[in-house]
Amino acid sequence: MLANGIAYSRFDAAGLPPRQQLLAYWEQLGHIIEIVPSREQVRQPFICVNDRYDIGEFRMSDTYTDQVVIERTIARISRDTARGIGFTIFLDDQSHSAMTHATRREYIVSGGSVFATDLDQPIRLLRHACRYITLVVPRDRLAHIFADPGAIHGRMLDPNRPGTRLIVHRARTLVENFRHMLFEDARRGVADLVQLIADAFGEEAGLSGSTRAVYRALMFESARRHVRANLQEGGLSPESVIESLGLPRSTIYRLFEHEGGLGAYIRHLRLRAAADDLIRFPQVPVKDIGYSVGFKSASDFTRAFRRAYEITPQEMRLNDYQYLHPERR
Repeated sequence: MLANGIAYSRFDAAGLPPRQQLLAYWEQLGHIIEIVPSREQVRQPFICVNDRYDIGEFRMSDTYTDQVVIERTIARISRDTARGIGFTIFLDDQSHSAMTHATRREYIVSGGSVFATDLDQPIRLLRHACRYITLVVPRDRLAHIFADPGAIHGRMLDPNRPGTRLIVHRARTLVENFRHMLFEDARRGVADLVQLIADAFGEEAGLSGSTRAVYRALMFESARRHVRANLQEGGLSPESVIESLGLPRSTIYRLFEHEGGLGAYIRHLRLRAAADDLIRFPQVPVKDIGYSVGFKSASDFTRAFRRAYEITPQEMRLNDYQYLHPERR
């Protein structure tokens, strides 16, 4: 605890033997993400310096690491309770690559950008050696822009925009001055930064900033709410959503383009609900869980689950079994 009441911790792998450095970093993050190293990488020295600050409901870290692949898998998500929206603020010019469930293809995350992730959704990120700041905030802090904050997953702010550069500058200034700030000033500074980030993502997605944007935001919210309310209906489809709500087809397609389309969004929610139920109800047959979230056959469910998560529903249950205490097996 710092003198000003901010909870602080530091991790530096430099004091460990080279073969333990990457594994120690993995252990630090193991309750949230997986590290995906090669055997050769484990044997090599690995630089990692992390300063973490907990300020009220916010968690902010200033980190430098060597190149590493990190992944938050569906099996990990269904086992843990880590939730919230994370923002990675890249301070260097190095570019990185990411892959989300929605697109299933890698895309470039530019240096100097701000990258958003929903801890309730899978993500894989190849992060090159760089310094970056991570900020984790409660989902409700974004609800005034994104009624469903999960919509922000995998989005990135353009590093060339003045607003993005301002966010990067403010984040850097905060982490470098937390030690010398009053607790309430630090908390207010982070809250203002979160507001700035939320507004920037809302503008980037075309959901704020004008009367037309407000109309688009209402349509976006209405469509997502309708999908969630009717997820178990086998007939739920992009066509049924558009017909039921009377929404412009072209606008809906553009609003869900980031998530791979409205059909991909529906499939994602079904698979996400199924993943939770596979763990919560281990005695329920896999095919029944598939039917309960709107899949029309067990084979369709297994095929879609494996394509999305690179693991079958049965394998996911076996994976979870390994983590159970013997008395619960």
